[in-house]
Amino acid sequence: MADLFNKQADKYAESRPSYPAELFHFIASKTPQHDLVWDVGTGSGQAAVHLAEKYKNVVGTDVSQQQLSHATKLPNICYVHTPDTLSLSAIHADVAPPDSVDLVTVAQSLHWFDLPSFYEQVRSVLRKPDGILAVWCYVEPVVDPDVDAVFWRLYNWSQPYWAPQRKHVDERYRSLEFPFEPVQGEASTGPFEFVTEKKMDLNTFLTYIRSWSAYQTAKAKAVEMLPDETVADFKKAWGSDGEEVKTVKFPIFLRMGKVGA
Repeated sequence: MADLFNKQADKYAESRPSYPAELFHFIASKTPQHDLVWDVGTGSGQAAVHLAEKYKNVVGTDVSQQQLSHATKLPNICYVHTPDTLSLSAIHADVAPPDSVDLVTVAQSLHWFDLPSFYEQVRSVLRKPDGILAVWCYVEPVVDPDVDAVFWRLYNWSQPYWAPQRKHVDERYRSLEFPFEPVQGEASTGPFEFVTEKKMDLNTFLTYIRSWSAYQTAKAKAVEMLPDETVADFKKAWGSDGEEVKTVKFPIFLRMGKVGA
């Protein structure tokens, strides 16, 4: 699966949204200590850079070296390229020792993971009982009614090219197994809703579509997901010959829980 993201690492870094400060403030307010974060599937570091503002140290891991090559470097972030599978001993050696991590985060990638194995790793490294796992996804963008209509025609048409795991994103992570306890002050593990915004002209918006894993899957089958007629439909809906910069909103859905005793 990493190959799908390797092929468009530059497009991913250019066009994917960052995350709002409110998201990280909410997460950080639930962790009693702020010493160490493990950001899993860190990609180009969109979450890691925000976490580095609130925690002393961040370890960002990813199976894609190409994605990591685009990551923002900061003194308190350590990026680690990992193989597709990691043993507990390797995690303790390369990421963090047992019972030492205050927060594990996964942005927009938990649905790709082997969950039983990953949850075992999370329980091993998190501080007991209040270490927290926070995972989130963002879903389809919202621009305006005209652009959204063209987008949804394309998105619905693209369904055969998405991996089955994509359904968890479409379901706002509600269907994901998440065997953790509600954090202090909350009655459930979510999902909690946020929104992030990104300024885009049409070219950047189309670059975002080309960063989809489904786009790469279609391309490998000699199917162009953005043929000239579809681009023309987007240009007509966008207006201003596609040059206008619009505010694109991405709804975010967060699941969060503590490891317990």
